[in-house]
Amino acid sequence: MPKPPSRRSSSSEIARFLHKSKAISQFVERQPRLLFAVDATASRQPTWDTASHIQQEMFRATAKVAQLSVQLCYYRGFHDFSASPWLDDSARLRQLMGAVRCEGGHTQIARLLRHALAEHGAAPVRAVVFIGDALEENPDTLCDLAGQCGILRLPLFLFQEGDERRVRDTFEQMARLSGGAWARFDSRSADTLAALLGAVACYAAGGRAALENNASEGAKLLLRQLPN
Repeated sequence: MPKPPSRRSSSSEIARFLHKSKAISQFVERQPRLLFAVDATASRQPTWDTASHIQQEMFRATAKVAQLSVQLCYYRGFHDFSASPWLDDSARLRQLMGAVRCEGGHTQIARLLRHALAEHGAAPVRAVVFIGDALEENPDTLCDLAGQCGILRLPLFLFQEGDERRVRDTFEQMARLSGGAWARFDSRSADTLAALLGAVACYAAGGRAALENNASEGAKLLLRQLPN
């Protein structure tokens, strides 16, 4: 028995579908975007585990401001660099972070910054967060890329574990050139890192005004460095 002819969508149904699809796309594009990056080389395993728990704080900090879309990036091993899709599901991000195991390798901060600039060119990114403890690249190259971020209004928030002087000097300069901020923490100050991440998330979701309305110490520290 021959099959009945399939029903064709009317032009009005197609138009409604396209309008709905466009509205969904525009909503996703309007979500504030934050790129969250971590050095996952061998020395970073303790901080990576901490970050997988702290990340939830970022979403709590922005719950009353706006929906925040986050991309998780990390590098490790031999030229291993990974970037997740843009996600607004904190459980999914936590799952992704929990699945990562650190591996020995060199830093890839320049690669990370070039990736961030490419993402920002495709659709605006409000801020880049980076957590790391080492620097094995040319500081001039990194500062040049940070300056490009500053021109394009893509601030870098650089959180340094430990207090190695070369790392500190370079991270501070990168933060200044990009219009962002630098801070340090150690294994005993997970609360400090949580407050800083929450403050950056608040900034990414609502801008400087949202940060000024945040009474946390992390917000105050960042505000002292951010340009007016």
